[in-house]
Amino acid sequence: MTQQDDVPSAPAHWEADVLLRDGRTAHIRPIGPADADLLVDFYDKRVSDQSKYYRFFSPMPHLSERDVRRFTHVDHVDRVAFVLTLSGQMIAVGRFDVVRPGEAEVAFLVEDRHQGRGIAQVLLEHLAQAARERGVEKFVAEVLPDNTRMIQTFRDAGYRVASEYEDGVLALEFSIEPTETAIGVMLNREHQAEAASIHRFVNPRSVAVIGASRRQDTIGQALVRNLVTGDFSGRVYAVNPSAAAVSGLPAYKSVMEIPDEVDVAIVAVPADAVQDVVLDCAAKGVHGLVVISAGFAETGEEGRQRQRRLVGLSRSYGLRLIGPNALGIINTDPNVSINASLSPLMPPRGRAGFFCQSGALGSAILEKVNNRGLGLSTFVSAGNRADVSGNDLLQYWEEDDTTEVVLLYLESIGNPRKFSRIARRVSLRKPIIAVRSGRTTQGVPMGHTVRRIAAPPQAVDAMFRQAGVIQVESLEEMFDVAQLVAHQPLPRGRRVAIVGNSDALGLLAADAAAAVGLVVNRSVALSAEPSAEEFEDALDEAIDDPEVDAVIAVYIPPLNISGEGVANVLAAVGEQSDKPLVSSFLGAEGVPELLRVPDVAGSTAGRGSVPSYPAVEAAVRALAHVVDYAVWLRTPEGPVPDDDEVDRPAGKRLVNQVLHRHPEGTDLAQPALTELLGAYGVQLWSSRPVTTLDEAVAAGTELEWDVVLKATADHLRERPDLAHVWRNIEGPAEMRSAWASLTQMISDPGKAGFVVQKNARPGVPIAIRSIEDPLFGPVVSFGISGPLIELLADKSYRIPPLGPHDAASMVREIKSSPMLFGYRGSEVVDVDEVERLIRRVAQLQNDLPQVRALELSLVLAGAHGATVLTAAARVEPVADPRSDWFVRRLPSLPGDTLPTA
Repeated sequence: MTQQDDVPSAPAHWEADVLLRDGRTAHIRPIGPADADLLVDFYDKRVSDQSKYYRFFSPMPHLSERDVRRFTHVDHVDRVAFVLTLSGQMIAVGRFDVVRPGEAEVAFLVEDRHQGRGIAQVLLEHLAQAARERGVEKFVAEVLPDNTRMIQTFRDAGYRVASEYEDGVLALEFSIEPTETAIGVMLNREHQAEAASIHRFVNPRSVAVIGASRRQDTIGQALVRNLVTGDFSGRVYAVNPSAAAVSGLPAYKSVMEIPDEVDVAIVAVPADAVQDVVLDCAAKGVHGLVVISAGFAETGEEGRQRQRRLVGLSRSYGLRLIGPNALGIINTDPNVSINASLSPLMPPRGRAGFFCQSGALGSAILEKVNNRGLGLSTFVSAGNRADVSGNDLLQYWEEDDTTEVVLLYLESIGNPRKFSRIARRVSLRKPIIAVRSGRTTQGVPMGHTVRRIAAPPQAVDAMFRQAGVIQVESLEEMFDVAQLVAHQPLPRGRRVAIVGNSDALGLLAADAAAAVGLVVNRSVALSAEPSAEEFEDALDEAIDDPEVDAVIAVYIPPLNISGEGVANVLAAVGEQSDKPLVSSFLGAEGVPELLRVPDVAGSTAGRGSVPSYPAVEAAVRALAHVVDYAVWLRTPEGPVPDDDEVDRPAGKRLVNQVLHRHPEGTDLAQPALTELLGAYGVQLWSSRPVTTLDEAVAAGTELEWDVVLKATADHLRERPDLAHVWRNIEGPAEMRSAWASLTQMISDPGKAGFVVQKNARPGVPIAIRSIEDPLFGPVVSFGISGPLIELLADKSYRIPPLGPHDAASMVREIKSSPMLFGYRGSEVVDVDEVERLIRRVAQLQNDLPQVRALELSLVLAGAHGATVLTAAARVEPVADPRSDWFVRRLPSLPGDTLPTA
């Protein structure tokens, strides 16, 4: 059947690739008339009679032409339907029909062999979000009592479901408001699905190398060799259409000829042949692809298009993809022992999981890991990161007992909001250490098809801090911190002791500690050649000192001796201590063998091993990073409780009304701005816009004088020095004088706008701003107001929703914060009120994504309150109002229309 009728188009963001419970992908999109044949094939051939009966409450073996038309012709407003497709076939359909204002009936039908994969749950999430966007508040459904799977789908969604039994049918109804419980259920399902998809990659039972080669010094040869020599516990299959055997393994002409199941395919064929490999692997039932092949987005526009097609094709057939242009994957677990990478170096067993993007850098990383004796649990180099990303690995590592530390080298962040959310949860269980390249320029590597981050670099740094991520400047510093958290306990505070046999190095350590916020409470200078017993006594006393939270040991003997006795002492103390011990031992880097503690789990170095640093400054910096992480762990988390001052519905109603009148967006006029801020408990200081002298005099009279005359914001940006020239105007004569002076300084006073404002109490000028970033979502900033502060970029940033201590931290972390706390004898400002204003602006921005930008550009913070003198806001329509907060979807490529299966 083919329907040619015109129907309204659905929003583009309703189409997406999704991940199912088992870690495989599918494609969800709105139904359309062209789906008639797909629907008939799905319903007539692949849905059981029982499933049909559960859906329609009566035998209905076939759909009539009228039924097909009714199901495929929807208006995407009151009648909405989504289909789920896989390998070019429809495998599920779900829909809602509005039955009365604010209420819609919802129903699903899933192909029998795909039931149990969480498909109905995905459909319900996407239908609920689409319904919310269409003004629907409640779903109702009629279900037969023995359709237990469907009943459980509704009950497990996190909504509060009410039920009523009548005439043999169970009637269910529930509000689809995205409550914390419903969002929590969705996020837990997302976590399980993404973790499952990665588990199959790093724990495969069988691997096929497609493009395996007999020729030496080729990628295909290296991959087979590294798998075999790495003692992979599973089966390795070589695929080469022109060879009988590769490296002693029988070669198959295609993956389809392999007699057994294949979990993962390692692809090393020319770029233009990869798509054919995808189709073969899909037909074989392969779980995922690791594409080593280059020639994709890193080569330019043609390669970017090839990469888009590769990702779309892979996902449409249920396959996840690491790469392309990847180095590969490694798992050092002896039960797996897989080196499916181009690196001949299998790193030693360890506690750290490592994710990076650059293949070339990955080889260098593995070399450094080996030299330091650090050890890894798993390693993934994702190359162009077209599909599998660091977020997926975080989901897997969160539950992986063999990974205690997470290391990330990030060249781009495709979904910062999601990264922040996952990283914050993982950081509560295990430390995450990250290096972010392009940190200053916000640049994106050639092969990474992600959007540039519009928010300033400081906002990205704030996101990392809020999530508890230990952000460092270099790979060397990453390994410095990693070898500490992987082997030593976390400190309880910032107080340190320094024990060493060099006064000079002890002073260097003390200076370095002071520079990074550590407090030296104890310093012990031993002789140049201390005995092991003397070193042990000094260390024991330092560790037993209740005023010490960590110990820095320095041992550099003047003669060329082994120091084995001192090393034994350090290792013994480090193993038994409940406080971290770091060292600069003989200038060694890493975890020297002399300082290692045996590990029953088989890692290179066990818990209690003592890390060493070639320079004491490096040891101190690493310790400071870990102290900050420990402080973050002890800081209570959770958003600030709702305040009675906030009227969310009023704010939302106002924004919708403005956008109804100005569908392209607009700057808020003063009355609307005052009303919006008032809905969030922010009072704008009394002012009157004026255009003539007579209006200015009338405004001054109305405000009972003691007023200020100034130009509106647009003109103040041209001449910021005009902002407060005419204060304390007490009558008509002074107003006439001020008016004449001000209009003479503006090039075209006839087009200028002016404001008469009640004079405010004196105070410290501050500014609070927020924006809606396309990738980040809401971002809020705080700083002292003024051009010098702007020039020095002395601002603090946070990503809403704010935690209970975020506003206080924002006020105190700017360099100019002493101006708020009595600098040079000035009054201490009302910091509580400043923090309240920050929380209100952050909450407004978090609640209303249509607010493109909001600024309280001049707030006078005084000893008894804060006065908001100047504010501005812009609202713009949002096609996709952060729907990714409420539904699961895989990231799409910028500028792309998602491919259909």
